[in-house]
Amino acid sequence: MIRHAKWIMIVAAFWPLLSFSQQTMEVLKVHKQQKFPDGIPAGNYSGIAWLGDDRYAVVSDKSEDDGFFVFRIELDSVTGRILSAENEGFRSAGKKNRDVEGIAYVAETRTLFISGEKDNAIREYALDGQHTGRWLEVPQVFKKAKGNLGFEALTYDAERKLFWTTTEGALEGEGSQLRLQSFGLDRKPARQFLYQMDEPQASNPLVMGVSSLCALGNDRLLVLEREAKVTKLKIGSWVHCKLYVVHTAGEEGTLLDKELLMEFRTKINLTRRNFANYEGMCLGPRLADGSRTLLMIADSQDQHGGILRDWLKVVVFR
Repeated sequence: MIRHAKWIMIVAAFWPLLSFSQQTMEVLKVHKQQKFPDGIPAGNYSGIAWLGDDRYAVVSDKSEDDGFFVFRIELDSVTGRILSAENEGFRSAGKKNRDVEGIAYVAETRTLFISGEKDNAIREYALDGQHTGRWLEVPQVFKKAKGNLGFEALTYDAERKLFWTTTEGALEGEGSQLRLQSFGLDRKPARQFLYQMDEPQASNPLVMGVSSLCALGNDRLLVLEREAKVTKLKIGSWVHCKLYVVHTAGEEGTLLDKELLMEFRTKINLTRRNFANYEGMCLGPRLADGSRTLLMIADSQDQHGGILRDWLKVVVFR
């Protein structure tokens, strides 16, 4: 009996590690990116959140008004490939755009939270697009955000009832480490961790940083690091995207370990023009076999130069 009790204690001690290993994600399918020019107009789409069924709320950092679009995106229930996508209209807050970048939907309150880089604030919106007058209480340290490198990413973990955000680039004087900050449904700050960005691949990237977060449940976050290099003649330009999984169940304030889930590169050369600056991502519906979909959306800068496109991409995982 004593030996049996000791064995139970040993298993109990290592159970979190066993559970951790069993939660490893597996990418099943990475679909080619798709465009829908007849359904989605040229834009500057920077964030996406699933509302349920085939509806998604999408923000544009250069829309005339503050607010969000509603897209209808239909997926094949077996493969996850996008069958159709169309813009069903814009829901305005009746105020000027504040360079909105990230968006998260909270089913419990049927409201959306949207982050803006111009005011470095995260505000709550009703489903008709209007401000509710509430916002997340952002810690003072984030006032050190540099220029256009403020709150780009936002997600909501319905399981833990936590919002998560971070700045696109490091705060002033903090090197290349970001602060991953969470908030409760009471809108007050909760836990904070450090996240180390990769070194740039290009000597002088046009943009680089964390452009999106996606809560996966089980204290896991998916982090999108993307780097873009644009040449003078455009030929040879590329965007490199890396998706990392981090676990936020450890001691607050620590530097998180990150696990590379997948990476891909889009480019402009003599044979390919699939350059896509992905700025938003969110979970989508489960497929018939129980696997999960991740939808990604790119910012085409209003289809800049007649070359860029408003790409959508689906990754299937379990």
